[in-house]
Amino acid sequence: MRPGSAEGLGGAEEADMKLSAKQAAGYRRWVKAAERLGAAEAKIISPATVVTGGWVRWKCQYGCGGYGRRLTCPPYFPTAEQTRAVLDAYRAAMLVHTPGDGHWKSVKRIVADLEREIFLAGFYKAFALGSGPCDLCKICNLESCKHPEEARPAMEAAGIDVYATARGNGFPIEVVRDRSCEQNYYGLVLIE
Repeated sequence: MRPGSAEGLGGAEEADMKLSAKQAAGYRRWVKAAERLGAAEAKIISPATVVTGGWVRWKCQYGCGGYGRRLTCPPYFPTAEQTRAVLDAYRAAMLVHTPGDGHWKSVKRIVADLEREIFLAGFYKAFALGSGPCDLCKICNLESCKHPEEARPAMEAAGIDVYATARGNGFPIEVVRDRSCEQNYYGLVLIE
């Protein structure tokens, strides 16, 4: 069962976003699209519930082998402060969840496909963030992206605290201590 209401919109988030009934119904169709594309769960959330922090970028720099090797990763991607300003310019977002081993690649594809569908439906500001470093090219061309239509930054690359954001919106996530631990991957689609 999806967090929030059966339609993927929590009552508090709907009120915070000040959505009309027509807008809420329109956003619900994107939840169904996320599930059609392979998401286990999706929920429309207020961008105000997306938590950012400068420390997240440090975790990329000191702990991820992708740091500085992809245009979608720091230091090439904006800071947490810049991300917060962008989030504040949106009325709604969709948090997309895929559990289990290996699904971090599928959540990237799901949110990129959702961004395109939402954009083509007239939401010209739609933008997706995935999970983990981009893997479209074996070696990233740091001068110019070869796949700009598909490459999207990870939420964590943008300074988003994925743990606090997921938990704050009713989704499961825990630190993966070893291979036997349950894994949860998240993507975000900004909608306006």
